[in-house]
Amino acid sequence: MERKTNRRNQLSDETRRRLLDAATEIAAERGYDGTSLTLITKRSGLPASSVYWHFGSKDELLAAVIEHSFQEWLPAVPRWAPMEPGTDRREHLREVLRQAGRSLVDRPEFMRLGLMLSLERRVVEPAARARFLEIRAMMLKAMSGWWESALSEDVLKERPSLPLQLARLHIATSDGLFTAAQIPDEGFDVEELMELLAEALDSVVERIVAELADDGGEASS
Repeated sequence: MERKTNRRNQLSDETRRRLLDAATEIAAERGYDGTSLTLITKRSGLPASSVYWHFGSKDELLAAVIEHSFQEWLPAVPRWAPMEPGTDRREHLREVLRQAGRSLVDRPEFMRLGLMLSLERRVVEPAARARFLEIRAMMLKAMSGWWESALSEDVLKERPSLPLQLARLHIATSDGLFTAAQIPDEGFDVEELMELLAEALDSVVERIVAELADDGGEASS
């Protein structure tokens, strides 16, 4: 009996994976509106009843696609853990952003579908879009927390919103770099541009520190 149960679970997992893979491919090609149950069932080779059984609706299936693609992307994404004492901030930032750039190139499905969804406006928000925005909020919080740990108490006292502003600037720039990477350009190098972004972000901090010092404070970065 246990063997039969395990077999059923394996088949159920396989069905779910096939539906997710098919929906991911079609959504990347056609967007949210162009992803129909007919196309999903045709590409997966599974009946529409399988979609309803495992996900309930196309909307919930695409929300699961966002979650699935995020979980596949996550291992390649750098962790925004606080820096160890004595770590060079700019060099650490360069390495973290280089890794982030590689992840966008190697596993673009999450960002591609998520950004398409984020640009849409509907009376009833799709579950997939809501899930993407939740994940972005988590990422923003993690990045903001890293900057808070990387800045001195003097800077944080004078500019308490700076960690969040730097995190927002990073995410907005990454969105633009990802979009640009989808356009054929032989000389486009995401990792190289991410390194420039790291230098730019750190230079912003250094400029603010210098301005605070000029104003009569003794801020350090």
